[in-house]
Amino acid sequence: MRFDQPTSFPAAVAAGRDREIAARARRRISRRLLPFLFLLSIVAYVDRGNVGYAALRMSVDLGFSDAVLGFGAGIFFVGYVLLEIPGTLIVERWSARRWMARIMISWGLITVLTGFIHSATQFYWARFLLGVAEAGFFPGILVYLTHWYRYQDRAQAMALFIASIPLSYFAGSPVAGLLLGVRWLGLAGWRWLFILEGVPAIVLGIVTIFYLTDWPSQARWLPEEERDWITRSLDAEKQRTHAVRRYTVIEGLRDRLTLLLVAIYFFIQTGLWAFNLWLPTVIKRASGLSDLETTLLAGAPFLVGTLAMMLNGWHSDRTRERVWHTAVPLLAISASLFLATAYSAHVWLSIAALMIGGVFLYTHYACFWAIPGTFLSESSAAAAIGLINCMGNLGGFVGPYAVGYLATRTGSFRPGLAVLAASYAIAALLVLAFRSRQAGHGVPAVE
Repeated sequence: MRFDQPTSFPAAVAAGRDREIAARARRRISRRLLPFLFLLSIVAYVDRGNVGYAALRMSVDLGFSDAVLGFGAGIFFVGYVLLEIPGTLIVERWSARRWMARIMISWGLITVLTGFIHSATQFYWARFLLGVAEAGFFPGILVYLTHWYRYQDRAQAMALFIASIPLSYFAGSPVAGLLLGVRWLGLAGWRWLFILEGVPAIVLGIVTIFYLTDWPSQARWLPEEERDWITRSLDAEKQRTHAVRRYTVIEGLRDRLTLLLVAIYFFIQTGLWAFNLWLPTVIKRASGLSDLETTLLAGAPFLVGTLAMMLNGWHSDRTRERVWHTAVPLLAISASLFLATAYSAHVWLSIAALMIGGVFLYTHYACFWAIPGTFLSESSAAAAIGLINCMGNLGGFVGPYAVGYLATRTGSFRPGLAVLAASYAIAALLVLAFRSRQAGHGVPAVE
């Protein structure tokens, strides 16, 4: 007869209670944080991407060539890199809510002022300063999510947050199409596009100061047992990461895996921001559709892309696999862009290929950003995320400018689209090389 059997029942009850507390905590955290962060991101990417829609009229009114537009759109990322790494460290070590509020209020003001530009020089300065103002927002939110979500929940949470990016293009497209057709108080519609879309950022920046909570230990809106559970879980996760290898900030920044992720993200961003900027112009020039029809068509694939991103993030968390969930969407985009280039003489076949590429444009994002947390933690992870986003976003300058420059020189978007297709193919191959590099680096493979 075994005398230890009676103890199994209390243990099972305790384990069941822990699971119940964990489930409640995850639900409460997600309900509190994700909708608000989702809204902030929509406003951010509407303001960052509205230049692609404004270009349909702004270039004509101000006499901008494709090269000028591409350079002005891309110089945003030159300003963006300046505060990227410091910004993520500020989120980790100081206060996420205060830093996010500063970012939103300043970029909202600059977006409003962009509606009053009259020359290429003013356009360049407006975009550069917008990049400086917005620096740290996206990676700062990613770091902030690591304060609240365990590794096994992180890709899905990031997917729900990042899904706001393609959705912002879908939501912003009809607004842009309608505003481009107005003329109020003597100002053209594209000017009102900047003015009206800058105001929500200012308002939400003020709300952020009072709504967000920096750390779970400070969350009065969490019951004590749920607050203790998430704090213990995240502390235990940090200890497991440290047991594999503890990185300082400098080590995290110069680590070979970090630098490989920088290269991957550079090629991703080269394609991403050129695609976002030039898609409305490519569609309009090829099809001859009206501004409203063009913006609606350009925004359509992003709605499907939002669903694809969330599904990919959910499946990545379920299987604990990151590499293929990142690489496959990148290969799909590359193939779509190659098809759009190959069938450029068949207008609607080419546009259909671009639409398919747009569906996959953000599908990989959450899975990619879950990778740094597999070998870095705390400040080293924050600094590395800042470096990856900072240096990788230089591709956001290269891509838009390269497409605009080639279009001006050749009179066609085909060479530019081919460059973007190659960029995505290179990114996918580098992602597939990541697993073998990580396995030989003394840390567990991405799972």
